Amino acid sequence: MGLADGIRKHGFRKWYERELLGSHGWMVLAFLCTIGILGAFEALGDSRGDARLGNVAAIVVCAAVGIVALRRYLYLLLHAERVANQAVCAQCQTYGRLEVVDAPRGALLRVRCRACAHEWTIDD
Repeated sequence: MGLADGIRKHGFRKWYERELLGSHGWMVLAFLCTIGILGAFEALGDSRGDARLGNVAAIVVCAAVGIVALRRYLYLLLHAERVANQAVCAQCQTYGRLEVVDAPRGALLRVRCRACAHEWTIDD
């Protein structure tokens, strides 16, 4: 779901909360992959033959999934923070009480303050 659809459906504050929860889910996955890598390295020292190959495969898979999870976590977190920094009305200083006016295909989102009806753009 895009930024405009998320704000229309849930409101800005709920959208922001959902983005942060989603990003932290990716962080948990990255943490679990780190634990998997450490466990596989520990088991690697005591293994021989096929078990050793399995531990190396586990290290590679956990590292790949962990890198993807970490990148996704950082992207979602920084995207949510970048949008949140623009969610303050310049006229009345109200935070997060906005509605979407226009959502063209580009990266700019036209919003209006619910408190004073001031309009501004948010860069997605």
